[in-house]
Parts: sequence; C-alpha cells; structure tokens
Amino acid sequence: MSKVTIEDAKSFMVGPNFQLDDVDPAATPGVSDVDDAFNAYDDELSELHKLLFANGRAGNEDAGSVLLVLQGMDTSGKGGLVRHVVGQTMDPQGVRIQAFGKPTEEEAEHDFLWRFYPHLPEPGEVSVFDRSHYEDVLVQRVKQMAPPEEIERRYGAIVDFEKEAAARGTKIIKVMPHISRDFQAENLKDRIERADKHWKYNPGDIDDRRLWSQYMAAYQIAMTRTSTDEAPWYCIPSDNKKYCRAVVKTLLVDALASLDLTWPEATFDKDEELKRLAES
Repeated sequence: MSKVTIEDAKSFMVGPNFQLDDVDPAATPGVSDVDDAFNAYDDELSELHKLLFANGRAGNEDAGSVLLVLQGMDTSGKGGLVRHVVGQTMDPQGVRIQAFGKPTEEEAEHDFLWRFYPHLPEPGEVSVFDRSHYEDVLVQRVKQMAPPEEIERRYGAIVDFEKEAAARGTKIIKVMPHISRDFQAENLKDRIERADKHWKYNPGDIDDRRLWSQYMAAYQIAMTRTSTDEAPWYCIPSDNKKYCRAVVKTLLVDALASLDLTWPEATFDKDEELKRLAES
C-alpha cells in the first residue's frame, strides 16, 4: 500500500530558510497511489484518538491534547480536511472545531489572542482551528487593518501563546494547504456555476484573489517567523486535496503516538463485576 511516511510528512516543515516559491502545489512526493495513501492510516488514527479520548474521559490530567491549525487561501481545502480527516476517523465527542470569523464587538475590545484561549483543547481533546489567530497577521497585514508595528508585535505574541499551550501538554500542528492560483480559479468557477456550491461562494473571495502576491508574501513572513519546535508549520502541496489530507493524517498519527498513552486502568473489581453480571 502506498502511504505518506512520517519522514515524507515532516519534509514539509517550515524552517528558517523556507521559501514558499519552492513548494510546487501540484506535487505529491513519496506517493504512487494517492487513494491508497489517503486511507493508509485510518485504523491507526482512529485507535490513537480513541486512546486519547479515553484518557480524557478517565480524568487523566496528563493525557495531553492536540491542536490542529488550518490556515490557507480560499478554496484551499480547509473544510475538506475537517470533514474527511477529522470527521472520518475521529470520535466527534473528543473533537472541538472552531471557525474564527470577524471579531465581535466584545472580542475587539481585547488583545487579538483573547478570543482564542477558550478554544484551546483540554486534556484528552483534539481542537481544530479552521482559520485562526493567523488571520491577524495575514488578512490584517495585507489589508493594512493594523499598524505595521502592531503586526510586528503579534508575531512574538503568537509564538508565546503557542509555547504556553505546548507547555500544558498540547501537540500543535499548523498546516497551510498550498494551492496554485490556477487551481483556485477552477474552484471559484465551480462555486459560481454549480447550484450545490453557491453556499460556499463569497464575492469577497475574488477581491482577495486580486491580492494573491501580497498574501503569499504575508504567509512567507508569518510561517518563517512563527514556525518553532513546539509549534511547527507545514506547507503542504494541495492542488491534489487527497494528498494534503493524507499528509495531515500522517502528522496527526505522529502527534498522537508521541503522547505515549496507555488505556486507563479499571476503577472497579473486574471479577466482582463479572460475578454481579452473571447473577443479574
């Protein structure tokens, strides 16, 4: 069976010398059959997540947790990652999914990170940010919604925020599903033409598309400034969406396995309960 190895997945990690232009959005390195690769880790991922969830339900405060951050251009497949990776293989009881839009009036009165703290995962949980705190150094940088010095401050604040979460036992995976401009055009055309996809379309997507080069520059800066050992960025080729999903599954398996959990011990006398069952 073709599969994305852990080494393949980690090759997409953003380092200090990372250049976004070097990533081919159409590439599928390390895989001969994308369909096989997409399903390769399903059983393992499901079992590892069940193990994490069980420890959380058992009250293990040292169980750890996982935060998956999805941040990409419109139509890059963030929603598909949530549906086909998280939704397909994980128990929904143990997952919190949060999509962040424009701040409310109350949220806008606080520091930009204030609204994200309540959505960090508790021990035994997986949290998914579909769009995230990076909106505040991407959209706001490109559209000049905050002064340059404030944007600059935010990079350091994000690193501190993520280090704090990691120190509490959270494994952080940050993913940019990287698509080409031509592939985005195909996706937007599909949304405009197909009645079953009209609900996905926002005319503002084309306004953002006109700023493509500015967004790519903003992603380059944000990822290189905030990719750390505790919270690495992964820039994953995503014109083939199944390939990106396969890579994310691999990264989740690696993160969950690294928690090194065992099944919670029984809080009852097994023999006694079997006896009571037989007598019931």
